[in-house]
Amino acid sequence: MEVSSAFVVVMGMGVTFVGLSCIIFLTLLMGKILSRPEPPKAEPVVPAAAVPAAPADGLTDEVKVAILAALAQEPGFHLANVTNVSIRRI
Repeated sequence: MEVSSAFVVVMGMGVTFVGLSCIIFLTLLMGKILSRPEPPKAEPVVPAAAVPAAPADGLTDEVKVAILAALAQEPGFHLANVTNVSIRRI
C-alpha cells in the first residue's frame, strides 16, 4: 500500500494544528489557574525602629566611604596620600 504525498502533507498539517491547539489551550488553562488572586494575608504589625539622627551635613559614613571608593578608581589618585578627608555638600 502506497501513501500519497498529499495525504502525508494533510496529515502532517493536521497533527501540527491539533498539537499547537492543545499547547495554546493548556497554556491558557494554566494561566487562569495560576492567576487566581490569593486571599490577603494579615501581616504582623512591627513597631517602627528608631531612626538614627542624620549628621548635620546630611552625609552618612556609608556615603563618604562610597565617594572615596569612587575616587580611588580614578587613574593617578592614590588613597594612601589622603591624610584628611572633609566631604561636604556644595
